[in-house]
Amino acid sequence: MADSYALSVAEAAARIRNGNLTPTGYAGELLDRIDSFEEDLQAWVTIDREAVITEAKERELQLEQGSAGLMSGVPVGLKDIFYTAGMKTTACSRIYEDFVPEYDATCVARLREAGAVILGKAVTTEFATSDPSPSRNPWNRDHTPGGSSSGSSVAVAAGMAPAALGSQTGGSTCRPAAYNGIVGLKPTYGRISRYGVVPVSWSLDTVGILVRTVNDAAILLQAMSGHDPNDPGSAEEAVPDFMEEMNRYSGPPRLGLLKRGYFFDRSTEEVRRHTEEVARRLSEAGATVVEVELPPSFSVAPDVQRVVMNVECAAFHEEFFRHRADEYGPRLRANIEMGLLIPTVTYLQAQRLRREFRRDLTALAQEVDALLMPATPAPAPRDLNTTGDAAFQAPWTSAGLPTVVVPSGLSQDGMPLGVQFAAPPFEEGQLLGTARWCEQALGLDLRPPDYS
Repeated sequence: MADSYALSVAEAAARIRNGNLTPTGYAGELLDRIDSFEEDLQAWVTIDREAVITEAKERELQLEQGSAGLMSGVPVGLKDIFYTAGMKTTACSRIYEDFVPEYDATCVARLREAGAVILGKAVTTEFATSDPSPSRNPWNRDHTPGGSSSGSSVAVAAGMAPAALGSQTGGSTCRPAAYNGIVGLKPTYGRISRYGVVPVSWSLDTVGILVRTVNDAAILLQAMSGHDPNDPGSAEEAVPDFMEEMNRYSGPPRLGLLKRGYFFDRSTEEVRRHTEEVARRLSEAGATVVEVELPPSFSVAPDVQRVVMNVECAAFHEEFFRHRADEYGPRLRANIEMGLLIPTVTYLQAQRLRREFRRDLTALAQEVDALLMPATPAPAPRDLNTTGDAAFQAPWTSAGLPTVVVPSGLSQDGMPLGVQFAAPPFEEGQLLGTARWCEQALGLDLRPPDYS
């Protein structure tokens, strides 16, 4: 039997339901693993061992009473921007260093309702923006783990947690997923409530999911999805049975390869060759792969995303910044200053262009089961002063379309590579079903050697 730290969410939940694994034993092994690797990887901000074991015992009691949830007894890490009642939520900033919320974020409350055990708060870049965090990539500690969901991604990749929450305003979930060799899901904007999540940009922020398999992404999505009147951006779209929808897309998919233009032009030669090889392997496994072209509106998408993010970030931080600007990191400070200078007309034009862009990308995505592209322009840089390039995620975040990153191989330097899939809004079942078929066709199980 495999060590429990190597289990997927689905495997762990099944063993707990069957009585072959106890929530307290599972949580204890993960806590011990965190103790062993935390000095090397610096993935966590706050771990309350006593609280974790107490919650795990509650899950055991619920199971004994016949009350089993979708994720009963499965520990989940939280990026340190998610409110947790009675536990610090610092956003890894000096501004919030003593902040203790009085309530759980809606998505955290829903995870608890599904039976999950909150394992702790994972490192984020400051306020989930651009200044690098202290976390290290478990594949090579000289390479960035990405950001801003750096600690969450590292924790999942190194087997310290089977799942963790991140967030994405530009590329903060799917980029670190690719850099760390795990699965990252950015759902449709509004699918998961952001109430109780420290914001970067209200009209862009999306709760992200970091796991080891596509099935696990669907489980967490099922647990957290649904309208929340406390979040003005929360969608009223009905929540389907995602596993049932995935099963409708269990056969060979039709994939639209975004080869010409933006994605391949920005990629290294190694990434271009790798993506073509992945497309070839999927085609040989039965997929239909056709080349598709991006709409003209795509050309301004990165600039539009940056304008909106900076203005809304500045709006949130304006009061703090007026009195405590010197306590912000240099990159975040620069972003806020830029946002404060952008004219209202420019911001409104950017929002108008976003609507056009969303319409065009939705139409493109509807032509296939999923669009296929490289996950990142290059593997994780050998540079701890950067979180990497978010260029391949930001356009989809701006448009609000769902995307998922799946590990697809290793670079010549032994760093993870991934491919990214996109689908129309609120078609996560279609997206995940297609990605699962591709995941199975590729047949990879990437684990960092020093933490396997």
